[in-house]
Amino acid sequence: MKRYILLVLFVIGSTLLFGQNKRINKMSKWEIDSILTAKSAENLTVTERMSFYSKLFMGMPYGLTCVGDGPYALYDTKPQLTFDTTNCMVYCEDVLALSISDSYENFFNNLQQIRYKDGIVGMKTRNHYTMADWLPENSWLLHDVVKEVAGGKAKTLTRTISHKKFFQKKGITDMRYVKEDRTITVNYIPFNVLMDVKENFRNGDVLALLFRNLDNIFSAHMLMFYNTPNGKVIRESSLSKGTVLDTPFDVWVAKFQNSKKYIGIALMRVNDDINTPGKIILPWDICSLREKSE
Repeated sequence: MKRYILLVLFVIGSTLLFGQNKRINKMSKWEIDSILTAKSAENLTVTERMSFYSKLFMGMPYGLTCVGDGPYALYDTKPQLTFDTTNCMVYCEDVLALSISDSYENFFNNLQQIRYKDGIVGMKTRNHYTMADWLPENSWLLHDVVKEVAGGKAKTLTRTISHKKFFQKKGITDMRYVKEDRTITVNYIPFNVLMDVKENFRNGDVLALLFRNLDNIFSAHMLMFYNTPNGKVIRESSLSKGTVLDTPFDVWVAKFQNSKKYIGIALMRVNDDINTPGKIILPWDICSLREKSE
């Protein structure tokens, strides 16, 4: 029995060591499961695991419409999960779901809890809008830290979000169970302030790049911030670059200083009560976490 346990530990350890140098799209489900099990046993915080898992996607091709609601969905029948390609929001969702999970099955189910309202899979329940859907529905996991990071230099934007118009553009006519139009105000950090407050950023912070002039949407892009041995970086699945990559924070900020298209960033952070050493979230506990966060 003791020899069997040692053999299992050796296999898991070997998989984990090998996995650190292997892209996630080259791994089998069983390899991912082994890494999740091993990493969850380490005394790491969620954001420390985010740093680890986000690196496994480096070089992954960009895919704008990479995932859907599954083969039995009414509207979008693409797979619910793929590691062949990714986009900015899916990348953030995958990394967060991996980082709170201890097995492949729990990762898959946690992913649905992050991606959909109450974890109910469907076009109408998907958290399409970062600031109007995604962050509010995931308040059990993350919170807005713009004012905490930027203090008095933070600003606000107010816009009206219309899910009905969004779905109409997709050819959907059944408007039952669609959210009503909502006027929402969000906090943001202007680009000219970012260099002054960069020391207040933390590992694993999630950013949303905000449009300047559009009145019906806030977020254009989602990204993550990490402290690395090479300095502070923005890690993202980039449409323009066509891949997942790191950009030095200062370089990334500099290119937006005179932007006429974008106005600044929203900033989200994993909740302190979740970002503790060894913390794992089980899918069936998320309902109660939601209730506590409301």
